Amino acid sequence: MEHSTFPQWISRILHWIGEMTARSGVAAIVAIIVLVFAVVLAIEGFPGRWEEGFSTAATSITLVMLFVIQHTQSRQQVATQLKLDELIRTSPEADPLLVKIEKSKDEEIIEREKDHIDQHESLRGPGGEVDEDEDDEDNVKEPHC
Repeated sequence: MEHSTFPQWISRILHWIGEMTARSGVAAIVAIIVLVFAVVLAIEGFPGRWEEGFSTAATSITLVMLFVIQHTQSRQQVATQLKLDELIRTSPEADPLLVKIEKSKDEEIIEREKDHIDQHESLRGPGGEVDEDEDDEDNVKEPHC
C-alpha cells in the first residue's frame, strides 16, 4: 500500500504539535504570554487593532488545535481498535462478531449492549453484590493469563 509523503509529513507535524502542546510547560508558557499581553494591552489603553490581532490569533490557534487533537485522537483510536480486534481474534472464547462491531448497524450494537447488561446483572446477586456462590461458576469466565 503506497502512501503519499505529503500526508505523512503533515501527520508527523500534527503529532509533533500534539506532543509539544500536551506538556505542562507549554501550558505555563502560553499562560504567561497571555498574561503579559493582557498587561501590555491595559498599559496601552486597549488599542482596537491589538485586540483584533489577539482575537484573530487566538481563533486561528484554536482552529488548528481542533484539527491536531482530532487527528491524534483518531490515530490513537484506530491503534486501540486494532489491538482490541487482535485480542478478540486470538481469544478462543471471544465472540468473533465483535471484531469491527463499530461498523454494524445501530440496532445490532444496541442489542449486544443489552445482552451484555443482562449478563452482568445475572452475575450480581440481591443488592447489586457479585454473587460468589459455587453454583454460578458456569456464568463467570475465568481470565486467561
